[in-house]
Amino acid sequence: MTDIKGLYSDKVMDHFLHPRNMGELPDANGTATVGNKICGDVMKIYLKIEMKDGIEIVKDARFQTLGCGAAISTSSMATEMIKGKPVKDALELTNQAIIEALDGLPPAKTHCSVLAAEAVKKAIEDYKNRK
Repeated sequence: MTDIKGLYSDKVMDHFLHPRNMGELPDANGTATVGNKICGDVMKIYLKIEMKDGIEIVKDARFQTLGCGAAISTSSMATEMIKGKPVKDALELTNQAIIEALDGLPPAKTHCSVLAAEAVKKAIEDYKNRK
């Protein structure tokens, strides 16, 4: 087995070994599935969005990811970053912000952060289409 110590940050490893918000969200009102055909990673994001004082808020966010440790870590971090935030702020989530929040990713794993940010945006789009 290859030693991965030093390849991934402590935050990436923590979110991989102890993912936050993993699993289905039965009352989700926005969902999206995205994937990368080259590496095989697949992410599904579930959002529960509610109105609070006239502002759409991401009340809850969950994910199911089939993929490498970086894919799981970026999914976990993305859901953490948008929970409790206004939808307009969640729409501004970038892959670079996810990478920074995880204290970096190896260049070969940047595509995982792109998938996570894309999944969030598509789940919000799904929510808006359902309204």
